[in-house]
Amino acid sequence: MQTFYSERDGRWKNQVEGNKRASSASDTKAEAQREGRRLAKDRGVTHVVRKKDGEIAETHDYS
Repeated sequence: MQTFYSERDGRWKNQVEGNKRASSASDTKAEAQREGRRLAKDRGVTHVVRKKDGEIAETHDYS
């Protein structure tokens, strides 16, 4: 699961690794991180949070 910024539509998104589409989208990074954390915990996977420029800011393992 990763939380990242989409330049295309200017929104923060959460996407499961391997999926083509985002699982959720938010207007703020904080909202997207909260939702991404919840989704990662539910799935028992790692949550990667990226900065607006795409660099990894945080990684949390919920496996």
